[in-house]
Amino acid sequence: MNNLKLTAAHLPSIALTFALSLALSASAQSPSQVRVFHHENILGTSMELKLKTSTPAQAAKAEAAVLHEIDRDNRILSSWSSSSEFSRWSRTHNTPVHVSSELYDVLALFDHWRQQTSGALDASAEAATRAWKLAAVENRTPTQAELDRAVDTMQHPHWSLDPVHHTATHLDDAPLALNSFVKSYISGRAANAALAAGATGVLINIGGDIVLRGAITERVAIANPRAAAENDPPIDLLRLSNRTIATSGDYRRGFDIHGTHYSHIIDPRTAQPAESVISSTVIAADPATAGALATAFSVMTPEESSRLAASLHNVDYMLVLSDGRTIASRNWSSRELPRIQSAAYAKPPAAPMDLLIDFELARIDDPRYRRPYVAVWVEDADHYPIRTLALWFHKPRWLPDLKSWYRADQVRNLAEGTDLSTTISSATRSPGKYTLRWDGKDNSGKTVKPGKYTVFIEAAREHGTYGLIKQEINFDGKTAAKFTPAGNTEVSSAALDYGRHN
Repeated sequence: MNNLKLTAAHLPSIALTFALSLALSASAQSPSQVRVFHHENILGTSMELKLKTSTPAQAAKAEAAVLHEIDRDNRILSSWSSSSEFSRWSRTHNTPVHVSSELYDVLALFDHWRQQTSGALDASAEAATRAWKLAAVENRTPTQAELDRAVDTMQHPHWSLDPVHHTATHLDDAPLALNSFVKSYISGRAANAALAAGATGVLINIGGDIVLRGAITERVAIANPRAAAENDPPIDLLRLSNRTIATSGDYRRGFDIHGTHYSHIIDPRTAQPAESVISSTVIAADPATAGALATAFSVMTPEESSRLAASLHNVDYMLVLSDGRTIASRNWSSRELPRIQSAAYAKPPAAPMDLLIDFELARIDDPRYRRPYVAVWVEDADHYPIRTLALWFHKPRWLPDLKSWYRADQVRNLAEGTDLSTTISSATRSPGKYTLRWDGKDNSGKTVKPGKYTVFIEAAREHGTYGLIKQEINFDGKTAAKFTPAGNTEVSSAALDYGRHN
């Protein structure tokens, strides 16, 4: 499954939906602590890892076990690596091949969910995706003949399994991609590896799909599918433990043709992009179940999704429809945290001016690397820090490496007596690229006075390189402006857009 967005408290994207960090507020009386790690380029996205252990050495061992399991499973199941076991098997035809237990398991799961969803989930949806990609390159929609050929290709059986001899026989030439739920499947196996390595609790958030195991509870924000920034408010907030939550939606990837956006999620039954459901979030005990249903519910009708979920044990879901309505399963509300709801108006006021901050972390020449510590904040004309928009870090003792933010935070602490490092946590997003929003309010939620303000983007790597970007803007509520400050070693590019945004 791709995308979507489960995020941390300041939110993505989104996604994602995002995890709200409880790591920094772990009980001081407990011998166990929650330690947080971030990695980029994990299964093509970012990973947030939280491990509850008694010692840093145990956390390092569990982290290594998680990374080892992810690498091992990816070498088996990757649809994008030509050397993976799945890719090698897919190049065979009409020959029984003895396959690993992991590949056999995933193929069997695809058969199961293809049948359960009446064809709404199919590994050969890649056939329709390729038709849309080719047409998009030519800036046109696919012809009906092209779509009919894709549907015909997807309707055939693609493999047969022999449970006695543990073989899989590839039957046709349909393009296959095991990306509907494999990310969740691998995450579940990696979480079990962390527990086996000594962790007592584990959270793995890979690209917005979150697996929780053991003695750890997390608040999880469900990203607004129409939000533009990582720190935009979520549409819902849940408390979960020993569950998997996965989200799929049309808002991060897709095809843009003649100014119209088409979802990358394709209905294998029609070869048409999903339209009526723009986000589907599923909670289940089993990671593959959550991932498979999140994708399937994006193309099924709400009525179909409701019937299927009711037939399964302990599955909850929330759908966001294209008209803005939300539909949730009966038990969904029991997982929600209380929230203050804003009053509704028949005609909402015009959107105020705000600032969107886009930036990209530099790509390190390494297939997987830890994300640097990052701080993004705003200071007024007197150099007083009025708002921290993001603070992403692993170990509090290295926060002084963010020397500009750390100095600013010490100044603010003296005046306000609060510690932002315990209230702002990390986001999960596609590797490297992030968007934040400043709504013109300070840390206490009060609207600032019009005037000159400076935005800072700071990044530092443990025992490594450092970069700082700063840009002054006139936040007057009247004059739109765009800025593209120069990048540096750690933050390769940045763009600031001050104006009216949805």
